[in-house]
Amino acid sequence: MDIDGWLRAIGLAQYAEIFRANDIDGELLGRLTNDDLKDIGVASFGHRKKLLEAIAALVAAPEAPSPIPVAATGPETHDTAERRQVTVMFSDLVGSTALSARMDPEDLREVISAYQKCVAETVHRFDGFIAKYMGDGVLIYFGYPQAHEDDAERAVRAGLELIAAVTALQAPAPLQTRVAIATGLVVVGDLIGSGSAREQAIVGETPNLAARLQGIAEPNTVVIAEGTRKLLGNLFELQDLGARDLKGITRPARAWAALRASSVASRFEALRGSSLTALVGREEELELLLRRWSKAKTGEGQVALLSGEAGIGKSRLTAALLERLATELHTRLRYVCSPQHTDSAYFPIIGQIERAARLARDDSPKVKLDKLDAILAQSSTSADDAALFADMMSLPSDGRYPALDLAPESASAENTGSARFPDGGAGTSKPRADDL
Repeated sequence: MDIDGWLRAIGLAQYAEIFRANDIDGELLGRLTNDDLKDIGVASFGHRKKLLEAIAALVAAPEAPSPIPVAATGPETHDTAERRQVTVMFSDLVGSTALSARMDPEDLREVISAYQKCVAETVHRFDGFIAKYMGDGVLIYFGYPQAHEDDAERAVRAGLELIAAVTALQAPAPLQTRVAIATGLVVVGDLIGSGSAREQAIVGETPNLAARLQGIAEPNTVVIAEGTRKLLGNLFELQDLGARDLKGITRPARAWAALRASSVASRFEALRGSSLTALVGREEELELLLRRWSKAKTGEGQVALLSGEAGIGKSRLTAALLERLATELHTRLRYVCSPQHTDSAYFPIIGQIERAARLARDDSPKVKLDKLDAILAQSSTSADDAALFADMMSLPSDGRYPALDLAPESASAENTGSARFPDGGAGTSKPRADDL
């Protein structure tokens, strides 16, 4: 790729020597960040902004001279409009006008830059796509260019994490953000504008609805539209905000505030609840599992793996098996993984302990330790193992457990024993245990 020619085309030819000195080629260009540009000597905020917008346009444009990896912005897009269901998120920095009146412009620039970086990092963890920076606001898509079966869930989780991340930013004044999310059919992909201002337009009521909902959101609140609410089931604790009259929306729009993720044991239960349809076409698989269960009862250990594409019915088949075993004494061992927690190896174990010990969000650390003690008392867990459990759950030992003198690697590898805990989740009516 001709980097010099590209810089001349966007009016920033003065940086050609800097790019050459730092060996920036077409492959590296698509991965540059605002901090990278500052590090190589692009001191002007306006020039960095223009470069980043031009890079984003170059990544999206099919006529780009050479393919550019787009790990930071999502899969390569095409100059073809298409009809898609997309979850649109708007996020803006609360009180930026007041900040601009009190702060030096350079300091304000740093605050807004830190906010935008925080948004980008949070959204990218959930595979969202930063469509546009608008001063102190950010437009984000979930479901385009890359679609997932849980885009609405990803958007809400990203919104909740974004609020926590922005609140934790170091700034001259406490920062707050408001987030609004709407889901619906749109036409997306038309390229409008030219040069560094080129962007992909999204057409439909959904982005307008998200923008209007942002106007009614309280600081540090995630507000969602009805279309998003229908896709979430019981995955989140929500506060009904009622129907609202919004400018540009022809009918009152019902809205909810997403407070936090719920404590449900699995997405399957959260999205479907107890209203399961009849199991059809899985008689052979169910009978196979029941035969394995019969052998297990006679002392022949059995293992069965259910594997298949998402949505094929694995969880539904498991639910049918549990229904058939409801009248038999059995032990249920359940650990639920999550694509949103791939950075936490112990997430399934922590979640199970929280359900088994019936930990509540509002419990104080002392109350949580008391509940953990009570559940551990039903097992043969040693004091050292109890200290490991408390540490894994980020609970202070409060002097009741021996101090851990282990390197992080050793603590991770330490065997936590074979404690058995009653399952606090939904399931059969017989007593069950979960093996840790």
